[in-house]
Amino acid sequence: MRFRVVKKPDISQKQYLLIMLAAILLALVTSGLFILLLGFNPLSVYKTMLLGAFGTEYRIQQTVVAAIPLIIISLGIAIAFKMKFWNIGGEGQVIMGAFCASYLALNYQHLPRPLLLSLMIVAGFIGGALWGLIPAFLKAKWDTNETIVTLMLNYVALKWVTYLQYGPWKDPASLGFPKIANFAENAILPKLFGVHVGWVIALVLTVIMYIFMNYSKKGFEIAVIGESINTARYAGVNIFRTIIFTMLLSGGLCGLAGMIQASAVNNTLSVEVAGGVGYTAIITAWLGALKPHWIVVVSVLFAAMVQGGSYIQTAFGISAASASIIQAMILFFVLGSDFFTKYKVVIESNLLADRKGAK
Repeated sequence: MRFRVVKKPDISQKQYLLIMLAAILLALVTSGLFILLLGFNPLSVYKTMLLGAFGTEYRIQQTVVAAIPLIIISLGIAIAFKMKFWNIGGEGQVIMGAFCASYLALNYQHLPRPLLLSLMIVAGFIGGALWGLIPAFLKAKWDTNETIVTLMLNYVALKWVTYLQYGPWKDPASLGFPKIANFAENAILPKLFGVHVGWVIALVLTVIMYIFMNYSKKGFEIAVIGESINTARYAGVNIFRTIIFTMLLSGGLCGLAGMIQASAVNNTLSVEVAGGVGYTAIITAWLGALKPHWIVVVSVLFAAMVQGGSYIQTAFGISAASASIIQAMILFFVLGSDFFTKYKVVIESNLLADRKGAK
């Protein structure tokens, strides 16, 4: 008897949902066994996780705040991944977007609030786009490895902000502490229904990206390059321009998320402005099957899991490490389910395998 992995034809939305639900059920059962070993009731812990994420108005708001950067960055990551351009540099693009927006916030705080925020949004997008342009040009011109380049640029961006925080942008009023000054009220995004308006931006971008990826010529060209670069060339697609355009858009969306985080969440620029969300967005983009509407759902659920995981630490006295293990086990099964949406395992008898080999 022999096992063989073969690629599946494209599955329906219903089949995809069934596989995901099965993975979630297995994740809850396995995590439940671990929770039992800790001496707690799994159902009580899961219920408390839900309450920690959605139990009160304030907790719902915090979950939404955590989901906003995930949604926007995942949209940026998804468009690059759709083209099979492995943009691992969302973290750095977030940081550089935040840097460009912060420059305006710190130096032009006298401007009217609508004008200043509009300029910061544009600057954030441009900052991330230019940071994404570097690996795009290198890939399009010399076919360099974009995974390595984008990853290394994350550290360059991080060290650049570290330099600013300890050097030229250090706040004189911080009493020697390496901190950049807080933004003026003019540079902080307003709130709507208790949450900063970044959630409105995220939803608008989701609709725009859905239309772009499914109904525009450029979105079609990106998908064709992702399927086969030779087919794209044969169809007359300009590979160089499309790679550049895609990464400008991908990096720009990540940079916009950086602007939102710096303005509405941190109220300043710091090395923690991205906080690892650029890497987390890779997971949510994949789990959302690179589809904008599913990315929103997955990002909210992921944010809820993180918020709920933090809450059970206080409610049950569960250590941070144990809470992280529970979250990791859930992610393991859900991410593993992606394999079964694309491939299937075929079991063959040795006799049948030998016959195929003889042919």
